[in-house]
Amino acid sequence: MLLERRVAIVTGAGRGIGRAIAKRFAAEGASVALAARTAAETGAVAEEIRGAGGKAATVTADVAQTEDCERIVKAARDAFGAVHILVNNAGIYGPVRPIEKISLQEWDEVMAVNLRGAFQLAALVLPHMYGQKSGVILNIVSVAAKAAYQWSGAYSASKAGLIGLTHTLAAEGARKGVRANAIAPGPVLETDMSEKLRGELAKFRRGDSSAIGAQMAEGTLQGRPQTTDEIASAALFLASDLASAITGQTVNVDGGIVFY
Repeated sequence: MLLERRVAIVTGAGRGIGRAIAKRFAAEGASVALAARTAAETGAVAEEIRGAGGKAATVTADVAQTEDCERIVKAARDAFGAVHILVNNAGIYGPVRPIEKISLQEWDEVMAVNLRGAFQLAALVLPHMYGQKSGVILNIVSVAAKAAYQWSGAYSASKAGLIGLTHTLAAEGARKGVRANAIAPGPVLETDMSEKLRGELAKFRRGDSSAIGAQMAEGTLQGRPQTTDEIASAALFLASDLASAITGQTVNVDGGIVFY
């Protein structure tokens, strides 16, 4: 198994991409600490993992809160004794409107969840990873960090910032045994975030949300949306020793939207 004897923290693990990553990691031998704001969701994922013979612990937490980030790392160590992998997946889209109509409070909320939380968790796990001379940090970003989309100012900026943080984590950790990479998904239409986004975009475009989803999928070279399992497969590869020479990279899992 690719992640045998590894301990992974996955944030936003109660649904969507985070759930898929957590289940894939557990199936490959990792002990997984599931973090999310909704206890019922992480509890359900933990039961799925245990039912399949895997190991999981849960912690109800909001990555925008400093104390909660500390609790996430403590919960993983208390349950499994170490942290080898951190997946910063928790995120919100935030306001879907023009830049001039986004409030500072809305902007700060998106940055707190999508960027500051990832920074805090990385800062908390790095000393331990450096001490054991091994570790992987994986940040889930978005093609919105690379391409130009309307009405996504806070989200796109937060994800672009997370790519920058990934670069620095890689530069600082490379000679200490720690790798840091990012995954930029394209349209994963099955997630709640995508469904809500399509609903908001429909208001601007005066169209149907399902038609907007079809347009998103058509915008890829493959002409189809990506799945949570496809994102999880990329995450597994990057977290495993198969990617031992890969660090500081943003891997586009987008069906062919952006090329850098």
